[in-house]
Amino acid sequence: MRTFLIIWIGQFASLLGSELTNFAITLWAWEMTGQATPLSLIMVFTQIPKLLVSPFAGFWVDRYSRKHLMLLGDWVAGLSTIALLMLLLTDHLQVWHLYISGAINGLFGYIQGLAYSASLTLMVTEEHYARATALGSVQMSGSYVLAPALAGALYAATGLTGVLSVDLATFAMAMTSLALVKIPQPPEQPTAQQMSWSTLTFGLQYLWVRPSLMALLSFWMVNSLIGSTIFAILPAMVLARSNNNPLIWGTLLAFFGMGGLLGGLTISISGGPKRRIHGVLLASALWKFGIIVLALTQQTVTKIGTALVCGFCSPFPESASQAIWMSKVEPEVQGRVFATQFFLTQLSSPIGYAIAGPLADQFFEPAMQPGGALAGFFGPIFGTGLGAGMALQISIFSTCGMLLAVGGYSVRQLRSVEVPSMDQNC
Repeated sequence: MRTFLIIWIGQFASLLGSELTNFAITLWAWEMTGQATPLSLIMVFTQIPKLLVSPFAGFWVDRYSRKHLMLLGDWVAGLSTIALLMLLLTDHLQVWHLYISGAINGLFGYIQGLAYSASLTLMVTEEHYARATALGSVQMSGSYVLAPALAGALYAATGLTGVLSVDLATFAMAMTSLALVKIPQPPEQPTAQQMSWSTLTFGLQYLWVRPSLMALLSFWMVNSLIGSTIFAILPAMVLARSNNNPLIWGTLLAFFGMGGLLGGLTISISGGPKRRIHGVLLASALWKFGIIVLALTQQTVTKIGTALVCGFCSPFPESASQAIWMSKVEPEVQGRVFATQFFLTQLSSPIGYAIAGPLADQFFEPAMQPGGALAGFFGPIFGTGLGAGMALQISIFSTCGMLLAVGGYSVRQLRSVEVPSMDQNC
């Protein structure tokens, strides 16, 4: 666990810096445009390069030094932040620059994350899989707790310049932690020496004959589409319904992070649910229900309480799911299989991100203005005016996500994904 913990500390610093920048960039882009579409487009440009490179990334992770790939990810992300800082200092920064930066960071961050995930099984024993993945959630949640307050204070005092400068310092910490440790490599396989069509399709062939993993994968594919349509416009909805008050959005993020921190620590201490599929399905359903409450309520106290509960539930699905994957896929092929898993899971995300902003700006928001097409029916529930359309849109997709999670129990291959006999012919 020592190597894992050293890397974990460095990556936590890097993630915190990235969240500072994401928070500040969201405020900056909203101030510049006042529309949801640019915010969702940043996510689209972040996702697409990951999908384009994912067929090859698994081969690279199984073939080349995972430590070098992780260092490369931090190095390129640092250069991208330097470029944004230079453009800002010379008054040339435009919203489309954020799309390019998001694409670069998304691409190399994905390769780094894949190398990290595939290395986990060689750095910790199986009994600690759920704890290790839960600590990954603690990283994310901890950054949500700290980033809004730090970013808000830095943004008010120094603007985007100060936030980007701090982000650069955290990249240096992450690279130093990686340089200090030796990351184990899996045994080299003869079949992985050359990239070929069979190598690129290995992950798909592997999963195709394992119905339980295919069922889990299918669940995440639909869940990702729904989730991307929700989270692409969630910041814009909160800002719009709080008179563009970044303090409200920052507070919700902080309480979401606190909940996530508690959830991650709970899993780290307890090891998570005995049947991991409950962590995937039940926690997903509760999380989506919380988002519906968040969209419906206008009271700040209720929003904060909901963000806390949603945050607590948030680490369970990903942690439980990843522990299932790590326990069922052999370490020497995890790079290729995890790359295929990511590619198929995230294939729908750009679609969700791409439609969420225009759908809100062009349909739901106009329809929920006073006198709009949907205002008469949904107005008493969501109110009318700025942000009401996005709240309705988010509620609709969250309801779909909740039904998907509950309905997952009706699929035997998914419900029994942890039973070894489900894939006994492989």
